[in-house]
Amino acid sequence: MSMIWEKLIQCQNDIIDIFNEHGYEVDEIGMDRFNQGNWVNRVWQGKGHRRAHIDVVDARETKGLWMMHVCVFPHIHNRGPIYGFDVVAGKNKMTGAFHDFSPSDDPDHPLIEFYKNEVEDFIPKKQRELPEWAQRIFTDKMLAAGNVNSEEEADAIIELAVRNLAVYLEMLPDYNDTADKDNSIEVKKRQNYYAQNQKMNPHTPRVMVSLGLDEDDVKEFIDRHLFPEI
Repeated sequence: MSMIWEKLIQCQNDIIDIFNEHGYEVDEIGMDRFNQGNWVNRVWQGKGHRRAHIDVVDARETKGLWMMHVCVFPHIHNRGPIYGFDVVAGKNKMTGAFHDFSPSDDPDHPLIEFYKNEVEDFIPKKQRELPEWAQRIFTDKMLAAGNVNSEEEADAIIELAVRNLAVYLEMLPDYNDTADKDNSIEVKKRQNYYAQNQKMNPHTPRVMVSLGLDEDDVKEFIDRHLFPEI
């Protein structure tokens, strides 16, 4: 097994352990058809979050690629940010790695300040430029790395994403009920806005189809399960 894949599979297991520690797994209607074989899709709920989702497509044997998407949405009465971590990797490098605490309602939320402090000293060797749809929803400190081919940089990205997730889920319940009725409406709108913009990413369906998944399945999955609106 390649060094990159070994580290990412351990990262996947660590994230699942953190989700189990801070919530309980749920069976979303219709998700079972996308959680079979080398396509993993699992969802959790917890005290501070309404949806924590991990999506892994393991096409190492057929396409020489591995992809993971992780996203956590707070409850709509919680003004905390949205956690995101995405990776696409070949045998010898991560072709792309992205991580952010994206505003759900409050762009100056304490958890966003925590995130910015954590990533401040990490400068990717190759910074990925963000398209317009991404600039609308991510912070200006989003980690966006390309061509990650060194063990040191891969370790730094994985450690940041996993450590930040653990702190995020530990602290998120502290911000429950920080959104009153009016703010809850805004949180809901902002979370839907996040999902709507994520669906504009043309690379997501392109990569998933290139990994051997059915194009119609991918379209339905992205719309209903990868970025569901509420």
